[in-house]
Amino acid sequence: MSRKYFGTDGIRGTVGTAPITPDFVLRLGHAVGRVLKGSHERPVVVIGKDTRISGYMLESALEAGLNSAGADVLLTGPVPTPAVAYLTRALRLSLGVVISASHNPYEDNGIKFFSARGEKLPDAWELEVEAAIDAPPQWAASNEIGRAKRLEDASGRYIEFCKSTFSNDLSLRGLKIVVDAAHGAAYHVAPEVFHELGADVIRIGCEPDGFNINDGVGATSPEALVAAVKAHRADYGIALDGDADRLQVVDASGRLYNGDELLYVMVADRLAQGEAVPGAVGTLMTNMAIEVALQQRGVEFVRAKVGDRYVLEELAKRRWQLGGEGSGHLLALDRHTTGDGIVSALQVLQAQQRNGRSLAELLDGVSLFPQTLINVRLQAGQDWKRNELLAHEQERVSAELGQDGRLLIRPSGTEPLLRVMVEARDVHVARACAERLAEAAVRG
Repeated sequence: MSRKYFGTDGIRGTVGTAPITPDFVLRLGHAVGRVLKGSHERPVVVIGKDTRISGYMLESALEAGLNSAGADVLLTGPVPTPAVAYLTRALRLSLGVVISASHNPYEDNGIKFFSARGEKLPDAWELEVEAAIDAPPQWAASNEIGRAKRLEDASGRYIEFCKSTFSNDLSLRGLKIVVDAAHGAAYHVAPEVFHELGADVIRIGCEPDGFNINDGVGATSPEALVAAVKAHRADYGIALDGDADRLQVVDASGRLYNGDELLYVMVADRLAQGEAVPGAVGTLMTNMAIEVALQQRGVEFVRAKVGDRYVLEELAKRRWQLGGEGSGHLLALDRHTTGDGIVSALQVLQAQQRNGRSLAELLDGVSLFPQTLINVRLQAGQDWKRNELLAHEQERVSAELGQDGRLLIRPSGTEPLLRVMVEARDVHVARACAERLAEAAVRG
């Protein structure tokens, strides 16, 4: 059964356009409260948000909806998405709610949920909520209406949790680190974590005004971090996105490390400590060089669909701990129940400190394969899967690449585009093969 309101990561859209309107969000809050009342006599829900101006409006609507169904609410103010997951679990609450559109511009916003265990909820729960949204409201009696109050020191609790994921035998003393919080939810949290672990911290992207989230800073615009690291002669730069579940890292030379490389560093560090790492999960877009490097170290590598939700599902199914995407969504389930940019950064820095080697040295011998990505616009009604010319060309390219490359053809989830991607050890081969596939897609 398909979902009507929920996407792959909660409900998201442009503020003022359905479903991100105060009337719908009030109905959503009421529906969630009704569903929770089915299993909790007096549900308690924590609500966190990022720094978007619309967060105030949506927070009030959610609070009213939940209270109207008889659920109590704790408000944290701006905190990272993974902080809400942590607080929900640590405080034994019924549900965690995050108001954020992650790496999107301020005009957008969204709402996502965490279970009492700090994990993403299953499709069945979302379908139950959707059914309750479309059903007539069942207002709580006056003596059963929920209460709302501020959760004191939510940020401080989360800062201590982040620090606890870093080895007690290590510190960041002697390191100068630029921390870019994308003017988002971690603006007052991330710098403190690295500072309290001993680093000399330079802050950028830490002055939110409600409108500047992800605007030219953060993990989606790492150029600002590269420039700051060079200007301050820092050892490392850490960039997060608006809700702080995505990470990019820069070293002193200005080299940018993506999520694929950081995942390898995390796996290699676990192996160096004698820990068992039976496997790791990436996505269809994970660079083939990482797959090859992990397999050479005896670590099985599995690809999930694009999206941290699917990486998490694959990890849970296999009972593995480590996974991630090139975008910087990284999962270390032995440290946290969800992707966490700050915790992931600490795992990477821990590997560097523990080995006494730079990130470049830790990745010595692991060179990412060149990738060529071409977007082919599809005509109305065009079924690319029936394109015989494209199918024939796929077979030819696959045979030519052999073990030295791979191809991936997939439709965009938001636009009438076919994404053609080829990886190969040789950049010219990757480009030539991608162009041949793109041409076949158009001609066929």
